Amino acid sequence: MEKKTIIVLATLDTKGKEAQFVKEEIENRGHRVVVIDTGVVGKPHFEADISREEVSQQGDRPLSELLKNPDRKTAAPVMAKGAKAIVTKMVREKKADGIISMGGTQGTTLATEVMRALPVGFPKVMVSTVASGNTVPFVDIKDIAMLFPVADILGLNPITKKILSNAAGAICGMAESKVRIEITKPLVGITTVGITTQAAIKAKSVLEGAGYETIVFHAVGTGGRAMEDLMKQGFIKAVLDIATIEVTNEMYDALLAAGPERLTTAGRLGLPQVIAPGAIAILVYGTPDTMPAKYKDRKIIAHSPKITDVRINKDEQVAVAHEIVRRLKGSKGPTVFMVPRKGYDSYSVEGMDFWELESDQAFVEVLKKELPPKIPVIERDRDINDPEFAEEMANTLIELMRKMY
Repeated sequence: MEKKTIIVLATLDTKGKEAQFVKEEIENRGHRVVVIDTGVVGKPHFEADISREEVSQQGDRPLSELLKNPDRKTAAPVMAKGAKAIVTKMVREKKADGIISMGGTQGTTLATEVMRALPVGFPKVMVSTVASGNTVPFVDIKDIAMLFPVADILGLNPITKKILSNAAGAICGMAESKVRIEITKPLVGITTVGITTQAAIKAKSVLEGAGYETIVFHAVGTGGRAMEDLMKQGFIKAVLDIATIEVTNEMYDALLAAGPERLTTAGRLGLPQVIAPGAIAILVYGTPDTMPAKYKDRKIIAHSPKITDVRINKDEQVAVAHEIVRRLKGSKGPTVFMVPRKGYDSYSVEGMDFWELESDQAFVEVLKKELPPKIPVIERDRDINDPEFAEEMANTLIELMRKMY
């Protein structure tokens, strides 16, 4: 078996025994370990391969300065910066095959900041006491595997040893994987939500039938951001943006917000894109009690026991159209906006609760009037999940791609 090099990132003043145990577990599986110490307040439990002095120096502050008045609030940003510089350089130079860390809130914050700077596909395992809570701030849009240790990471005991051993086995198994990200033909990003799924399934089939590979993203905020991050990394070469709901949710502070860059990246990079208004008139919240009071008299659908959908009104939908125009105006690549007049999702077709033809028409009129001539708006008398509409979206994108690639 080929030996792999695994980084163990830990604060050796507070998690030294646990880090040493993980190190030994990885070495027992036949792999090399590089221990990086990010601790400051106390003395290291054992000597690291990359010392806290070196980490601090890479964070642009000497350790001696941090030790004058040691506290984690001051030290953490410095050590995170230094560790990130060291680890990203090792990965870039192919001197590491995986990274593992363990910690509480502070350790998790530091370690996952480093992990988020690493490429998608690079093995990352975080054993964290916050893993059973809200992990969004720590994982964000990266493939970080988080494992809840059950007990606090404060000394070794039969339970903690087994969980840390499992984590060591996980990072070794990931590093041993022979699967690599190899893209041999243009990869097409597709967005969707549950109420536009049929459109995505049909379009995906058409694109793959034409010889393209596809990657589908659930447009729940992180999905759209992850897609655009992969565009920046050069993986995704074209976009079928069916579910633009994330723009609306960003504007009105709802759950599926994807940030101010959403719907700008493909255009900025000059990638071909076909866009549709999938679920564009819907705001998503949790249970009904989490919905802002101002929406209590709106049209509401319980998407699930935990998810509540709210239909925006005509003025809000027009405002969304203006925002979409603003985000698309600078597009450098070929862009087509396709509109299904008979409904933007399965909740918004005629006969369903969110059907509002007048609001949808007002939305489209803004697009037609304000989008530059190079971005045509194509309207069809079908709903978004109609197989013929989905097929036309896919074929339109195929035409754009064939002109470029």
